[in-house]
Amino acid sequence: MEKWRERIVIDPQICHGKPCIRGTRIPVSVILDNLAEGWTPEEIAAEYPPLTIEDIQAAIAYAADLVREEELTPLR
Repeated sequence: MEKWRERIVIDPQICHGKPCIRGTRIPVSVILDNLAEGWTPEEIAAEYPPLTIEDIQAAIAYAADLVREEELTPLR
C-alpha cells in the first residue's frame, strides 16, 4: 500500500515530529502498539473515532516500509 504517504504525516509541530495520521494527533506507534496487543483494526477505529480502517492499514504499510529499509539483526 504505497498510498500510506497520503495518510501519514511527519511534522515537527505535531507530536514532536513523530509519524501521525494526517489531520489527527494520533501517532502511528499508538496504532501499532494496539495491534501488537491483539486489538483488531475495527476495535482501534472504535476507540479512536477519527481513525478509519484505511488509516490503520496505512500505519501498517508505513511500518512495513520502515522495516524493509532497515537492516535488522535478531536479538539474542
